[in-house]
Amino acid sequence: MDKKIFLCSICNINSGTCKEDCKFCSQSVRYKADIERYKHKPIEEIKKEALAAQENGALGFCLVTADKGLNDKTLDFVCSVAKEVQRVAPKLRLIACNGTASVEQLLVLKEAGIKAYNHNLETSEAFYPEICTTHPWSERYETCENVNKAGLVLISGGIFGLGESQEDRTSMLHSLKKLNPTSVPINFYHHNPALNLEPNPLSVEEALELIRLTRSTLSDAERIMVAGGRELMFKERQNEIFDAGANSIVIGNYLTTAGREMNKDLEMLRSLNLEVATQVK
Repeated sequence: MDKKIFLCSICNINSGTCKEDCKFCSQSVRYKADIERYKHKPIEEIKKEALAAQENGALGFCLVTADKGLNDKTLDFVCSVAKEVQRVAPKLRLIACNGTASVEQLLVLKEAGIKAYNHNLETSEAFYPEICTTHPWSERYETCENVNKAGLVLISGGIFGLGESQEDRTSMLHSLKKLNPTSVPINFYHHNPALNLEPNPLSVEEALELIRLTRSTLSDAERIMVAGGRELMFKERQNEIFDAGANSIVIGNYLTTAGREMNKDLEMLRSLNLEVATQVK
């Protein structure tokens, strides 16, 4: 595991338009959550976010769309955004997160300059029908296999605190291990009152132990990233995630929830004498 901390920023380039029924996701149109919804974020705004991420030490910049998967229009949009971002922020390593994708679609993204693809398993295969009924877990796993086949860097993880059992958590991690992701994003469920799930029941101690479990199970992964829900889950104890095994975080805002100011995360890392990664293997 690299002891330098890899910073990543995510950009919601298409928001709140998904028709799937994932119970944890405020971007589904089914739940009418009070979020900002738009088809295409203006390219100038995306470029500003990319520059801010680069200036604050981020190496990864993830282009996220809110649909079940890639279609021709979405693929064209993501590729055009990728090319524009590369012009203004060439140091960023571009990541795409656009749902279900075929090998052929992933190769098109690769040609446009995308280096990695993020597609999370979310939870175990057994528990998945409890949180989503409009597409099977097997589709998610297959997309991750396609990422590997296309020669892109695989980023895949899941969400803790959805009501799953410890057995489900262990099962998901073992499924991830078979896929051999380079980076494993750990998200902690951030409850929205519009969603059909109970609030996250995990304690900080349980959450830290899940980071340790992820690190030990996926010992070959270069990065264990604590992503969505970090601020809400850990509050003033966010500094403890690094001793538990995390070596990557998302800085800035998330998809539909606000993160803390980037400079506060940089201050936290400095106070812990942790160095920010400046290059990717």
